[in-house]
Amino acid sequence: MASLDDVVTTSKNIVTALNTSSQTNLAINGTKTYVAISANTLVNQGASRIVRVSVIVTGSTTGSLYDASSVAGAVSGNIVATIPEAVGIYEMNIPTINGIVVKPGTSMVVAVVYS
Repeated sequence: MASLDDVVTTSKNIVTALNTSSQTNLAINGTKTYVAISANTLVNQGASRIVRVSVIVTGSTTGSLYDASSVAGAVSGNIVATIPEAVGIYEMNIPTINGIVVKPGTSMVVAVVYS
């Protein structure tokens, strides 16, 4: 028969595993939202994950997402995705190292879910 110490240790390990699983789920599904982006914007500095982009108001040109730590640093060499010119929700799931910069297309309004 298992001792009380074994039961407590097992319980602790289960709680730790559930917590790790929950944190991973949050990181993948996003924990933060930046809404109504209509101009070039630094959404987050540092390691991040772009979870999804919602195009709220369509634009006349496509927008772009960058792995950059500043708007000035968002150049063609670090583009990670384009934002379509159509209203909708677009799943991304893109990790970034430096940060997230959004450059919406002309007249476009978007929201970004990230973690």
